[in-house]
Amino acid sequence: MGMLQLSLINERLAEYEWGALLIALGIGAIKVIGIIIAFLIFRSIGNRVLTRTFERYEKRENVSANRARTLEGLTKNVFGYALVFILIVTVLQVFNYDVTALIAGAGIIGLAIGFGAQGLVSDVVTGFFILLEKQIDVGDYITTGEFSGICEEVGLRQTKIRGFNGTLHYVPNREITGMSNHSRGNMQALVDIGISYDDDVDKAIEVLQSVCDELAQTNPAIIEGPNVLGVQNLGNSDVVLRIIAKTANMEQWGVERSLRKSIKEAFDQNGIEIPFPHQVYVEKKEAQ
Repeated sequence: MGMLQLSLINERLAEYEWGALLIALGIGAIKVIGIIIAFLIFRSIGNRVLTRTFERYEKRENVSANRARTLEGLTKNVFGYALVFILIVTVLQVFNYDVTALIAGAGIIGLAIGFGAQGLVSDVVTGFFILLEKQIDVGDYITTGEFSGICEEVGLRQTKIRGFNGTLHYVPNREITGMSNHSRGNMQALVDIGISYDDDVDKAIEVLQSVCDELAQTNPAIIEGPNVLGVQNLGNSDVVLRIIAKTANMEQWGVERSLRKSIKEAFDQNGIEIPFPHQVYVEKKEAQ
């Protein structure tokens, strides 16, 4: 009986049209390659069109560059997902797969995800309101939780923050329960400088204010000030004087560095000492 079945199988394999099968597979492979090439071309053209559209939108609507980049990145993200879905459906149609069943199955899977993946739903809802309320734009300096840095991307699922040491943080939107945006409006530069107790405080304040006035005329990032507030603290070995200035957004650190450099040079010229820690060694000699 076994030999008879094996003989029948061999006869059916011999009768099978292998040439037609290979031709069909070849045609299908060519169609898939063509679809993928069309997908890549259309995606490239679509991204260029979106880039130009948002450039015109930024100029016509007087929208900030950061806001335009935020909306552009989100739109390209949605556009990419839609193209991938169309690619999958088109490839399945090449092999005569019932796409209607696929869409119905996708609806059922989406319903299951809605019940099971509550974290993902929370990410999307939170991301939607972050974008709707314009809480963050690409390029903003923000702080949320333990992360602080420059926002590189705002999406419906997660937000990317580039730390100042170069680390890229991926923060799920549902974890953004509290956030500080340091890039809305002018910022404040603050410099504390210590002088020796032996120096004349009034003279030091006069020198500092002259440095501030000169820097205000040469540094366009300074909006208001700088001004010497006076004595901020009496330390163990120094008298601390405080200077504040209002600066353009994200320029506060540069202004602080310029102030410290100019103050050091002015103090050297006027003989004002900036105290630094000293170590005193006490040698105890035994009585003879």
